[in-house]
Amino acid sequence: MDILFTIGATLIEQLQKPTLAFLIAGMMLAALGSKFEIPEPVYKFIVILLLLKVGMGAGISIRDADFVSLMVPALGAGMLGILIVFLGSKTLVRMRGVAEVDALATVGMFGAVSASTLAAGMAMLNDSAIPYEGYIGALYPFMDIAALVTAIVLAKLSTARRTASNVTITAGGAAALGGQPGRTSGEDTRQMVQGILVDTFRSPAISALVAGLCLGILAKPDTVFDSFYEPLFRGLLSILMLIMGMEAWSRFGELRKVAHSYILYGITAPIIHGLLGFGVGMIAHQLTGFSEGGVILLAVMAASSSDISGPPTIRAALPEANSSAYVGTSTGLGTPVAILSIPLFMALAEIMI
Repeated sequence: MDILFTIGATLIEQLQKPTLAFLIAGMMLAALGSKFEIPEPVYKFIVILLLLKVGMGAGISIRDADFVSLMVPALGAGMLGILIVFLGSKTLVRMRGVAEVDALATVGMFGAVSASTLAAGMAMLNDSAIPYEGYIGALYPFMDIAALVTAIVLAKLSTARRTASNVTITAGGAAALGGQPGRTSGEDTRQMVQGILVDTFRSPAISALVAGLCLGILAKPDTVFDSFYEPLFRGLLSILMLIMGMEAWSRFGELRKVAHSYILYGITAPIIHGLLGFGVGMIAHQLTGFSEGGVILLAVMAASSSDISGPPTIRAALPEANSSAYVGTSTGLGTPVAILSIPLFMALAEIMI
């Protein structure tokens, strides 16, 4: 009974948080037939500001961290983000009736990191007097960017393979797709992947994220970050979620027939991903003396799903993906399960370290 009460309380708490509350508000507006809308140029401006802020904050954290101590767990975090996406591409993507682009957008969100879940993990460790590295917050961009880029590339590659049988490189160096669906040669596939990678990193969403990251690491944007980006961030994110809620409602019907697949994934994936993160943390512990608290928080990051950088990045890079699927599954299911799993990782660490 206590477990059910805890789950219920956590779900209610998530519903009251701005990310999910504004998403639901947008769905209600659309359901009532409201004429409310945000002009597309305003939406794009909001996305760029959000991603610049996320990248800059991550870059500042990396700049202030001990680089040598950071590298082993950082590489582990990046590999985890990629592994989670590939694991999802072999599970959720293959479930009957699930659209591939929707599934890849969802697993990209699960490969990325929830800042709020990470903060909850830190608070629980502080309450239990379990120490952890001061640079731990600098690990999340490695997992975040690796997962989002991998998911976007896989989704675009899948779309390209469905619509073209060969790729030609124009005089300007761009990849041109043409022909009928069919098999492609190894050279065609290599050129296709290369073209999609270039296109992904040139896209506004990833470009803004990477630009912010580089500014945070190489420059000193702390003043403008604290005075401009930080105060605006939560308000702009709430507007974005309102927009995505309206879009989600308009496409909710597409999800009804396969909702059980997303429910199953949303409940089981955080535990599996968290255990993978715990394993990588144990390897870092053996190699570098990575702390018990660090191992737990790496597991928490792997278990979490993005609530900040993921939605605008996926929305900008894969506009055809159904936001009902990837936001609903990650924020509505993945986040509560990830938070409830934190005591599990703490117990495992106590046993093994």
